[in-house]
Amino acid sequence: MTNSDVKTPRYGWALTGSGHFFKESLELMRELEPLDIFVSAAAEEVLNMYKQKLDQLPPGTRIFKDRTASAVPVGGFYQGVYHTLIMSPTSSNTIAKCVAGISDNLATNVYAQAGKTRVPSIVFACDNKPEDLTEAPRENMVKVYPRKIDLENTRKLGEFEYTTVVESIEELKQALMARRECLKSSSS
Repeated sequence: MTNSDVKTPRYGWALTGSGHFFKESLELMRELEPLDIFVSAAAEEVLNMYKQKLDQLPPGTRIFKDRTASAVPVGGFYQGVYHTLIMSPTSSNTIAKCVAGISDNLATNVYAQAGKTRVPSIVFACDNKPEDLTEAPRENMVKVYPRKIDLENTRKLGEFEYTTVVESIEELKQALMARRECLKSSSS
Protein backbone atom coordinates (compact mmCIF):
# COMPACT_ATOMS: atom_id res chain seq x y z
CA MET A 1 0.00 0.00 0.00
CA THR A 2 1.54 3.34 -1.02
CA ASN A 3 0.90 6.71 0.60
CA SER A 4 -1.47 7.59 -2.24
CA ASP A 5 -3.57 4.48 -1.42
CA VAL A 6 -4.22 5.27 2.25
CA LYS A 7 -6.66 7.47 4.06
CA THR A 8 -4.86 10.64 5.09
CA PRO A 9 -4.03 12.46 7.15
CA ARG A 10 -3.16 9.84 9.77
CA TYR A 11 -1.79 9.36 13.24
CA GLY A 12 1.78 8.09 13.39
CA TRP A 13 2.83 6.15 16.51
CA ALA A 14 6.49 5.43 17.24
CA LEU A 15 7.43 2.61 19.59
CA THR A 16 10.87 2.71 21.23
CA GLY A 17 12.82 0.37 23.47
CA SER A 18 11.00 1.13 26.71
CA GLY A 19 8.75 -1.32 28.51
CA HIS A 20 7.31 1.34 30.85
CA PHE A 21 3.53 1.25 30.28
CA PHE A 22 4.12 -0.64 27.03
CA LYS A 23 0.91 -2.70 27.25
CA GLU A 24 -1.16 0.40 28.04
CA SER A 25 0.35 2.21 25.06
CA LEU A 26 -0.62 -0.70 22.80
CA GLU A 27 -4.19 -0.52 24.12
CA LEU A 28 -4.41 3.21 23.28
CA MET A 29 -2.95 2.56 19.86
CA ARG A 30 -5.81 0.19 19.10
CA GLU A 31 -8.30 3.06 19.53
CA LEU A 32 -6.76 5.40 16.93
CA GLU A 33 -7.47 5.47 13.26
CA PRO A 34 -6.28 5.93 10.68
CA LEU A 35 -2.91 4.85 12.09
CA ASP A 36 0.63 3.97 11.06
CA ILE A 37 3.03 2.41 13.56
CA PHE A 38 6.80 2.93 13.46
CA VAL A 39 8.62 0.13 15.30
CA SER A 40 12.27 0.68 16.19
CA ALA A 41 14.59 -2.32 16.40
CA ALA A 42 14.64 -1.92 20.20
CA ALA A 43 10.82 -1.85 20.26
CA GLU A 44 10.76 -5.19 18.42
CA GLU A 45 12.86 -6.63 21.24
CA VAL A 46 10.53 -5.15 23.86
CA LEU A 47 7.49 -6.63 22.09
CA ASN A 48 9.11 -10.06 22.44
CA MET A 49 10.29 -9.54 26.03
CA TYR A 50 6.80 -8.48 27.14
CA LYS A 51 5.12 -11.16 24.97
CA GLN A 52 3.05 -8.56 23.14
CA LYS A 53 1.83 -8.47 19.56
CA LEU A 54 0.78 -5.73 17.23
CA ASP A 55 -2.67 -7.17 16.69
CA GLN A 56 -6.29 -6.05 16.96
CA LEU A 57 -5.34 -2.83 15.24
CA PRO A 58 -7.77 -0.58 13.38
CA PRO A 59 -8.41 -1.57 9.75
CA GLY A 60 -5.86 -0.08 7.36
CA THR A 61 -3.14 0.26 10.00
CA ARG A 62 0.32 0.03 8.49
CA ILE A 63 3.35 -1.15 10.44
CA PHE A 64 6.81 0.08 9.49
CA LYS A 65 9.84 -1.64 10.99
CA ASP A 66 13.34 -0.26 11.34
CA ARG A 67 14.87 -2.03 8.31
CA THR A 68 16.53 0.79 6.36
CA ALA A 69 19.52 2.95 7.28
CA SER A 70 17.83 6.11 6.04
CA ALA A 71 14.42 5.34 7.60
CA VAL A 72 12.57 5.40 4.28
CA PRO A 73 9.05 5.52 5.84
CA VAL A 74 9.61 9.07 7.10
CA GLY A 75 8.86 10.41 3.62
CA GLY A 76 5.17 10.44 4.52
CA PHE A 77 5.77 13.47 6.72
CA TYR A 78 6.79 15.44 3.62
CA GLN A 79 3.73 14.29 1.72
CA GLY A 80 1.19 15.40 4.35
CA VAL A 81 0.33 11.83 5.37
CA TYR A 82 0.47 12.62 9.11
CA HIS A 83 -1.32 15.15 11.29
CA THR A 84 0.03 13.85 14.64
CA LEU A 85 2.97 11.80 15.91
CA ILE A 86 2.78 9.94 19.21
CA MET A 87 5.88 8.38 20.77
CA SER A 88 4.89 6.10 23.61
CA PRO A 89 6.47 4.70 25.59
CA THR A 90 9.66 6.66 24.97
CA SER A 91 12.95 5.46 26.41
CA SER A 92 15.55 7.74 27.97
CA ASN A 93 17.86 6.80 25.07
CA THR A 94 15.34 8.04 22.50
CA ILE A 95 14.64 11.20 24.50
CA ALA A 96 18.38 11.96 24.74
CA LYS A 97 18.84 11.47 21.00
CA CYS A 98 15.86 13.69 20.19
CA VAL A 99 17.16 16.43 22.47
CA ALA A 100 20.60 16.21 20.83
CA GLY A 101 19.09 16.24 17.33
CA ILE A 102 20.25 12.70 16.56
CA SER A 103 17.98 10.79 14.20
CA ASP A 104 19.71 7.46 13.68
CA ASN A 105 16.80 5.03 13.91
CA LEU A 106 13.18 4.94 12.81
CA ALA A 107 11.73 6.43 16.01
CA THR A 108 14.18 9.33 16.29
CA ASN A 109 13.93 9.97 12.57
CA VAL A 110 10.13 10.23 12.54
CA TYR A 111 10.31 12.61 15.50
CA ALA A 112 12.84 14.80 13.66
CA GLN A 113 10.78 14.79 10.46
CA ALA A 114 7.58 15.57 12.36
CA GLY A 115 9.29 18.64 13.81
CA LYS A 116 10.68 19.70 10.45
CA THR A 117 7.23 19.51 8.89
CA ARG A 118 5.45 21.10 11.88
CA VAL A 119 3.46 17.98 12.71
CA PRO A 120 2.58 18.08 16.44
CA SER A 121 4.17 15.34 18.55
CA ILE A 122 2.93 13.89 21.83
CA VAL A 123 5.73 12.14 23.72
CA PHE A 124 5.22 9.92 26.76
CA ALA A 125 8.65 10.18 28.36
CA CYS A 126 9.23 7.28 30.72
CA ASP A 127 11.91 8.92 32.85
CA ASN A 128 10.03 11.92 34.18
CA LYS A 129 10.22 11.74 37.99
CA PRO A 130 12.99 10.96 40.48
CA GLU A 131 11.55 7.53 41.29
CA ASP A 132 8.86 5.39 39.77
CA LEU A 133 7.45 1.88 39.59
CA THR A 134 7.56 0.04 36.30
CA GLU A 135 6.65 -3.42 35.08
CA ALA A 136 9.63 -5.61 34.25
CA PRO A 137 9.40 -8.19 31.44
CA ARG A 138 8.41 -10.99 33.84
CA GLU A 139 5.39 -8.97 35.02
CA ASN A 140 6.90 -7.98 38.34
CA MET A 141 7.01 -4.37 39.44
CA VAL A 142 10.40 -2.78 40.06
CA LYS A 143 11.39 0.59 41.43
CA VAL A 144 13.51 2.74 39.11
CA TYR A 145 15.44 5.91 39.83
CA PRO A 146 16.00 7.94 36.64
CA ARG A 147 19.28 9.77 36.50
CA LYS A 148 19.50 13.54 36.67
CA ILE A 149 20.47 13.66 32.99
CA ASP A 150 17.35 11.64 32.05
CA LEU A 151 15.08 14.04 33.93
CA GLU A 152 16.86 17.05 32.42
CA ASN A 153 16.49 15.67 28.87
CA THR A 154 12.77 15.08 29.43
CA ARG A 155 12.40 18.70 30.57
CA LYS A 156 14.38 19.97 27.57
CA LEU A 157 12.30 17.98 25.09
CA GLY A 158 9.18 19.62 26.51
CA GLU A 159 10.57 22.96 25.29
CA PHE A 160 10.79 21.82 21.65
CA GLU A 161 8.43 23.29 19.08
CA TYR A 162 5.35 21.24 18.23
CA THR A 163 6.10 18.85 21.13
CA THR A 164 3.92 18.00 24.11
CA VAL A 165 5.63 15.83 26.72
CA VAL A 166 3.33 13.84 28.99
CA GLU A 167 4.34 12.04 32.15
CA SER A 168 1.66 9.39 32.64
CA ILE A 169 -0.77 7.25 30.71
CA GLU A 170 -3.57 9.43 32.02
CA GLU A 171 -1.85 12.56 30.64
CA LEU A 172 -1.34 10.72 27.35
CA LYS A 173 -5.05 9.94 27.16
CA GLN A 174 -5.88 13.60 27.88
CA ALA A 175 -3.40 14.83 25.25
CA LEU A 176 -4.88 12.44 22.67
CA MET A 177 -8.39 13.59 23.50
CA ALA A 178 -7.33 17.24 23.18
CA ARG A 179 -5.65 16.49 19.85
CA ARG A 180 -8.79 14.76 18.55
CA GLU A 181 -10.86 17.81 19.52
CA CYS A 182 -8.38 20.12 17.81
CA LEU A 183 -8.49 18.02 14.63
CA LYS A 184 -12.28 17.87 14.74
CA SER A 185 -12.65 21.64 15.11
CA SER A 186 -10.10 22.36 12.35
CA SER A 187 -11.94 20.10 9.91
CA SER A 188 -15.31 21.77 10.47
